[in-house]
Amino acid sequence: MPVQPVTRFAFLGPEGTFTEAALHSLGTPSEGGAVPAPSVPAALAMVRSGEVDAALVPMENSVEGSVSPTIDGLAGGEPLVVTREVFLEVDFVLGVRPGTPLAAVRRVASHPHALAQVRGWLAAHLPDAEVVPAASTADAARLVAGGAPDPAGAVVAGAPDAAVCPELAAERYGLDLAATGLADAPGAVTRFVQVERPGRLPAPTGADKTTLTCFVADRTGALLDLLTEFASRGISLTRLESRPTREGLGVYSFSVDCEGHVADRRVGDALVALHRLCDDVRFHGSYPRSDGRAAAEVTERFADAAFGTAEDWLTRLREGAGG
Repeated sequence: MPVQPVTRFAFLGPEGTFTEAALHSLGTPSEGGAVPAPSVPAALAMVRSGEVDAALVPMENSVEGSVSPTIDGLAGGEPLVVTREVFLEVDFVLGVRPGTPLAAVRRVASHPHALAQVRGWLAAHLPDAEVVPAASTADAARLVAGGAPDPAGAVVAGAPDAAVCPELAAERYGLDLAATGLADAPGAVTRFVQVERPGRLPAPTGADKTTLTCFVADRTGALLDLLTEFASRGISLTRLESRPTREGLGVYSFSVDCEGHVADRRVGDALVALHRLCDDVRFHGSYPRSDGRAAAEVTERFADAAFGTAEDWLTRLREGAGG
């Protein structure tokens, strides 16, 4: 059965998020083809239910690390696979209601990842402001806009005065820019992934990445055993972290990105070994690297041909041909 094209996307909303900007960087979806979701779990649920073909969600940031709802959302629930990644350089503005001076800002809202990336700026320019979390950077802008004065001139109680958000979100919600360039580490990059239901596996390109979750029993040397399976096959890891399984304190899974594609013999061989070693292995897909950077040069003993030669040798042994 031919694979249907991806035409309808969910993204972490509301409109104006960095995720929407990342989605548009892949090509503007057709009208009605981009659906904002209130959270990462909601976006993934829309994929699982078939409401959309795919979701674009944040995976990690170069400053604050991995996005836990995405990591945990892939590890649990019905299987999903990553088919693409995209990098987006991010910076922040301070969006305020029109006419609001910086000195009048008492409450600042944003997504916790964004707030963490502007701690220094907030400490220097708004040291006394209350910082409140929002579901997304764009939702923070929406909350600020929703706190506009009513006809009697009063501002809605509890509304934030300012949002740390993308310039796109400030524009979408009619906010003025009280400040720009808020990031403490200019040039920060967020990695987003396109997630779909199983059934479509991108072909290997020579510059690929594979994502897994490995569940292992709480035993001495479990992580070392896992790492050995990659190292012994010349496979480099690009990300490794432990996540709680929620089964009890101290019970963790390992979320892994490694170089290579499941079609590569060395990667496939490693997955077979991990499947034997671990309590469970969840394969989250093999897909082209966004930066196009090829894997480290594969030595002859880790090349596909070497695995084929070794398997042929084993077959001869089992047939009684001798070594």
